[in-house]
Amino acid sequence: MADRDMGPRPMKTCMPIGVFDSGIGGLSVLRALQHELPHERFVYLADNAHAPYGEKSENFIRQRSHAITEHLLARHHIKALVVACNTATAVAIHELRTQHPALPLVGVEPALKPALALSQTRHIGVMATRGTVASDKFARLLGSVQNEAHFAVQACNGLALAIEQSTLPDQAEVAQEQITQLLKTYTQAMGHFGSAPDDIDTLVLGCTHYVFVENTLRQLLGPKVQLVSTGEPVARQTRRLLAAAGLLSQGPIAPAQSIRLLTTGDLRGLRAAAKRWLELPPDVCQSVPASLQA
Repeated sequence: MADRDMGPRPMKTCMPIGVFDSGIGGLSVLRALQHELPHERFVYLADNAHAPYGEKSENFIRQRSHAITEHLLARHHIKALVVACNTATAVAIHELRTQHPALPLVGVEPALKPALALSQTRHIGVMATRGTVASDKFARLLGSVQNEAHFAVQACNGLALAIEQSTLPDQAEVAQEQITQLLKTYTQAMGHFGSAPDDIDTLVLGCTHYVFVENTLRQLLGPKVQLVSTGEPVARQTRRLLAAAGLLSQGPIAPAQSIRLLTTGDLRGLRAAAKRWLELPPDVCQSVPASLQA
């Protein structure tokens, strides 16, 4: 089904918050946003036709980030934007802020500083996409804290894609087996996890997709290892920016109007993910052209 224009421009406080990711991973951030901001409307765009971003070129990621932002502004009249993708944040958020200085803009980044506050052994694992790990933004973030703990950083090629594929009925079983194997490989490469003095006792999930495999990670690593993601801090920051700009919604809205999920790829995957992780019905999901035109 083609995207529909939302009609005349609404009052600014009633306008939706835009959220985008390369795929379904950003739904973990959207879930936190809904909890923090229950009276807001959201429009989420999953660029599944081009997922995952973590293994694409920086130029490609910048182009897609700009195209999606322009689409959400022009077609959905968003009042704020959450870039719910670590790779897109690392590569493109500075340019987005420069191009749209009046738009409240929130990005995500691996939660290294929150992990420092939690770790007792001062040994911290970081799982992220290749694009995030290789970015200048991540290098600066790591440089700001690397003297405070030992960080084992692991680029997890293929993991985000396998999580995407796990939502498709005809690929779910094979994808889940691949997810388990990839998690075993990557966690073993980082070192020993546990609570002993030299063990990694805290693991940063540096890709929004990885939140959806927390249960498998806990089975592999045991109950004493703390898993740290970014959804809740991002939601709190979004609230702060909206409040500062006087853009918080002034009252409750009907559930049917509160959320719209869009995908440039396979609609079945988005519908399955929405039902599985957000308990949303299929009719909130729509297809949009991969070109984001019309």
